[in-house]
Amino acid sequence: MSLFDIVLLFSAGFLSSVVNAIAGGGTFLTFGAMTLAGVPPIMANATSSVTQFPGYVTSALAYRTEIREAGREVWVIAGLSMVGSLVGALILVSMSNPSFRSLVPWLLLAATIIFAAGPYLRPKSLHAEQPITRLGMVGQFLTSIYGGFFGAGMGIMMLAVLGLTKGGDYHKLNALKNVTAVVIAFVALLVFSGGGVVAWLPALIMIPAGALGGYAGVWAARRVPQSIIRALVVGVGLLLSWYYFAS
Repeated sequence: MSLFDIVLLFSAGFLSSVVNAIAGGGTFLTFGAMTLAGVPPIMANATSSVTQFPGYVTSALAYRTEIREAGREVWVIAGLSMVGSLVGALILVSMSNPSFRSLVPWLLLAATIIFAAGPYLRPKSLHAEQPITRLGMVGQFLTSIYGGFFGAGMGIMMLAVLGLTKGGDYHKLNALKNVTAVVIAFVALLVFSGGGVVAWLPALIMIPAGALGGYAGVWAARRVPQSIIRALVVGVGLLLSWYYFAS
């Protein structure tokens, strides 16, 4: 691995945590950097999930009070998501790189559209909090399959599902989203590690960079408008989509 690749991966790991703290979408940066460094698409996708895991954990810990207040329901949603994530991760490791490579531009484009539409997917006025509906469980299960398989835009999709089918306080929904993301990422991590599709050297470069970026992201979140970061992430997503469609 060249010095340029090391700097590229470290920078992507750092910046991904910064943009996650402000607007989300860090997966675009880590996935893109690894593909530019020559990591095969499946390994780049799996490794990106691994590098995002610590950030999911710290986000969930920040909402530990709301998670405790959710009671039994959090376990139901987490259990459902565990199964869905397992399905998605197993589908990924069963594919060949050429097969997955043919899906990548479509996945990136779809994730970019979902990310760009994030503010519009969030319900303007949430109805009173209620137990998640059966439709919500189906939606969460499908979202967790997507999360185990690819993951970019997963958090926005979960917030949309929870907001439309459960309602209630935004921070409680965000707490459910964060703890569920930990479950989805952890299951994917186990499957990807066991399947031998994690590029550990890039991961070891990006994980500490991500930890530093998490602290910097808190500082940046107070100073950089979310709209600017969101526009940059959408730009990266569209650029990556174009690159994979063209190559």
